[in-house]
Amino acid sequence: MPKSRAVLSTRWRRRKEARPGEILDAALACFAEHGFAATRLDAVAKRAGITKGTLYLYFPNKEELFKAVVRQAIVANIARAESDEPAPVLLERLIHHWAQVIPTPASAIPKLVLAEAGNFPDLARFYVDEVVDRGRALIRGVIRTGITRGEFRAVDVESGTYCVIAPMVLAMLWRHSFARHDSEPLDAKALADAHLQLLLRGLAAGEDHAARPAAVSGAAADERPTRRKGASR
Repeated sequence: MPKSRAVLSTRWRRRKEARPGEILDAALACFAEHGFAATRLDAVAKRAGITKGTLYLYFPNKEELFKAVVRQAIVANIARAESDEPAPVLLERLIHHWAQVIPTPASAIPKLVLAEAGNFPDLARFYVDEVVDRGRALIRGVIRTGITRGEFRAVDVESGTYCVIAPMVLAMLWRHSFARHDSEPLDAKALADAHLQLLLRGLAAGEDHAARPAAVSGAAADERPTRRKGASR
């Protein structure tokens, strides 16, 4: 084979292997800008530098394309975060990772799903199954493991999970709704640092157990303050 033809063949194979990722990047940008319903596959194809017919070779419809975008942009990051590190270390890594995602197009996905859930219930169920449930399980596991190892004090694990998630999700929603109208820009890193400081101080295990809840959801045994002898009833 002539050298020029061999080089062209190698470039074509490389291009073909990279194409699914290029399509997903283009689709994420389109979904972030226009939402799910308003995004057209021909616009995605044009942005990816391919024909609409080529796009269909990889993704049969817009719903499957959106699912692939979510799996690449969000689910893969959840999977990478599932490890056996000390709970405070893992919690810090998770919060800082969220802060890095907020300025990117991927942070538009939660708002997009919330806005479109009523019209596309199948996509909403997919998102709950693959993102929400797995994310909650990850945070729940971090808190429960920290309690078991004595790294965190006993707290209500279920409610604590939402306390970890809520500020970072709010930041994503804010960025893609009110941020453009707000004269005070949201500093994602500063928010993450403050949130992490509050979390780690609030969860820190110590000698004072008076603040522990009467019932701990799925975490540790019930621990109530022992009444001192002679204390008033």
